[in-house]
Amino acid sequence: MLKRVLVTGGYGFVGSNLVPVLLERGYSVRILDNLSRGQKKYLSEYEDEIEFVQADITDFDSIHGAFYGVDTVVHLAAFGSVVESVSDPRQNFNMNVLGTFNVLQASADNNVSKLVFSSTGGALIGNAEPPVNECSLPKPISPYGASKLCGEAYCHAFAESFNMSVVALRFANVYGPNSEHKTGVFNKFAQQVMQEKPLTIFGDGSSTRDYIHVSDLCGGIALAVDASALRNEVLHLATGKDTSLRELANLFLAQKDLDESHLLFKDVRTGEVEKNFADYSKARELLGFEPQINIVDGVRDAYRYLAGRYAGP
Repeated sequence: MLKRVLVTGGYGFVGSNLVPVLLERGYSVRILDNLSRGQKKYLSEYEDEIEFVQADITDFDSIHGAFYGVDTVVHLAAFGSVVESVSDPRQNFNMNVLGTFNVLQASADNNVSKLVFSSTGGALIGNAEPPVNECSLPKPISPYGASKLCGEAYCHAFAESFNMSVVALRFANVYGPNSEHKTGVFNKFAQQVMQEKPLTIFGDGSSTRDYIHVSDLCGGIALAVDASALRNEVLHLATGKDTSLRELANLFLAQKDLDESHLLFKDVRTGEVEKNFADYSKARELLGFEPQINIVDGVRDAYRYLAGRYAGP
């Protein structure tokens, strides 16, 4: 009998890239999504292979039955924006803390053997000297980072209290296909380059991030789903390399042979980490994880994808 994996937020950006990977690896997939941001069109060609439950993770009674008969849960559903978490911290708490608690409780009630939790590196750890790793002291500076730290704490508690295998994966900054509904820097830069408008940079452009392509990330998630020996672990899925905001902007400008006269600098936004990249050696050791796509190729492919989507038919 095929092992059944439940993916919360399965029609979202990461989920819609992960589901085909899980199907190809022979898993039976059930998606739990409220469709507030996710879009079924991303997985239309797999419709006959997927079970779907439309429900919201903040409503425990509506989601509880979706966990019946599930071997592994990949919990991706989240309120994922640092900026939006500052403007609406209560909604961020309800989705990321209460929602995660509900997912863990439903998993424990239904004897789910493993849960893979989508966490974050930079926002959870805060302004620490990079590269960060699993031993870095968490000091979140945004409600989003705090909510993911709470989620990791509940994951650890449920692993110990209910004999559940839980793996928290701290994602670097993810980009790639099926992300046109997002509001992150890749999307904004792509739209600004398309229109040959100034690329907006908050700060002086020296802030750095670790950008990981969604296909590399989903490969790491699938390895965590496969791994039978992991019980209560925290792992970084990252590239181990940082790219400054100014460098990223120039990579986008190069897609249309534009120069730095198209950059517009504004004040730094509240809650955002200054510099961050992560050491993924633990994920390499325990999962065999190794990212393949470099930032130059990744920006080129992301721009082509986003330009095609924003341009329309």
